Amino acid sequence: MATPVGSMQEQAMRRKERLKALRQKQQPESEDTENTEPPAKKQLTDEQITEERKPVFKNYNPGDDALKEQLLPKAQLPSVEEHIKDQLEAAKPAPVVEEVDLVNLAPRKPDWDLKRDIAPKLEKLERRTQRAIAELIRERIQSDQGTDLLTAVGAQQPPQEPQGDSSDDD
Repeated sequence: MATPVGSMQEQAMRRKERLKALRQKQQPESEDTENTEPPAKKQLTDEQITEERKPVFKNYNPGDDALKEQLLPKAQLPSVEEHIKDQLEAAKPAPVVEEVDLVNLAPRKPDWDLKRDIAPKLEKLERRTQRAIAELIRERIQSDQGTDLLTAVGAQQPPQEPQGDSSDDD
């Protein structure tokens, strides 16, 4: 211990003085007069206390008719059932109106998107093909002036087999 005992006492005295100064700053009045009462709440008389405080009856019914005037009305409790019903209705998902098609459920072929993209072009090509066939038929009819329209159209179609019993088991 390099510090002598006297210097420790001096440090303790300085700390005490600082603490005393802090206490005086906190209290607005000085503590020079020890006999004076500290600034506390005012002493109220019994009459002032009863005038300021009026009983509020929350949990019990007063017996006196004069006190029944100060009785508070019963509190209305919120309906828990309605609150729960509202929450349950809000939590329900919206019903699905869409009907499920088997086409949407079945897996698609790998080239379905290509067919979808080319379909309008194929329709256009089909219309052109039909026009070309009709034009070829008209040209043949004009070249065969003497033949009937039905025979000209019949010549274009391949002969069909009759739908009867045809057995190939001979």
